[in-house]
Amino acid sequence: MSHDRGLVLVAGAGGFIGGHVVADLVRRGRQVRAVDIKRFDQWYQRFPQAENLQLDLRVKEACEVAARGASEIYNFAADMGGMGFIENNKALCMLSVLINTHLLVAARQNGVARYFYASSACVYAADKQLTTHLEEGLREEDAYPAMPEDGYGWEKLFSERMCRHFRDDFGLQTRVARYHNVYGPHGTWGGGREKAPAAVCRKVIRAKLSGNYEIEIWGDGEQTRSFTYIEDCLTGTQLLMGSGIVDPLNIGSDQMVSINRLVDMVERIAGVKLERRYDLNAPKGVRGRNSNNTLIKELLSWAPSIPLEVGLEKTYAWIYDEIMAGRNSHLT
Repeated sequence: MSHDRGLVLVAGAGGFIGGHVVADLVRRGRQVRAVDIKRFDQWYQRFPQAENLQLDLRVKEACEVAARGASEIYNFAADMGGMGFIENNKALCMLSVLINTHLLVAARQNGVARYFYASSACVYAADKQLTTHLEEGLREEDAYPAMPEDGYGWEKLFSERMCRHFRDDFGLQTRVARYHNVYGPHGTWGGGREKAPAAVCRKVIRAKLSGNYEIEIWGDGEQTRSFTYIEDCLTGTQLLMGSGIVDPLNIGSDQMVSINRLVDMVERIAGVKLERRYDLNAPKGVRGRNSNNTLIKELLSWAPSIPLEVGLEKTYAWIYDEIMAGRNSHLT
């Protein structure tokens, strides 16, 4: 995933995307320091080939320890989850600015060659996401004038600006990806922090196993999103990190679907049909969100392309195996 041969720090390595990045780096024979606040038994993936550390990166001294000797840093560390979490934990989400700020300072002090920040489509202005029909998707310029998701989106947008100013003022080479709903195996599928694809897979599996053929859907199910499979996320991250692109870039699928359509797909995978109950008072986020991939195609000659149906089959199979093995999504 990287283009230098020195030590790579992956912050948030015990999480979903961070764990996959560590796996990719280890496969490539890179020297990796993997850091997360979670206990080791709660990491989604952990590799003996990496140096694994449990540190609270909200603390400045912890970031100094983590960054020591690193030539590259990938920052995936954040207190976050799906819409149910971020709508009810705005202060906790905002506190993640401490992680990125302290890591940037430590990166500058250590002469880090390149710094990657994982941002989010939640930075986009709310008034651009009022309709379910967003076929053209959100362009990178649509983040301003600023009106991001309260809490989590503001933290991401602020941290993007910090990366920009550390580049402009101090010469630190920063790269920023705006991820759009990344999903896949080895991620959260229960406990309140899961995103829609994992939540729907879990609900359908539970309904099928229990024989209670119904499913609760948040909102009216007509809200739209695009979902990016983890393999596309890794490829896009690798290409961006190795490029000369300094401004934030969408890394997201432009295959937009409604939540009802997402449920249709998972039902087909499971071979069931469920009665739908709609909770109109549940957190549901913006009305429509989709990635516009014009810029990434122009700059990298690439864009995420793994069909949602393909990624869902793999994700469903993994969550099914987790449930059958009696594991509890660490984390409930």
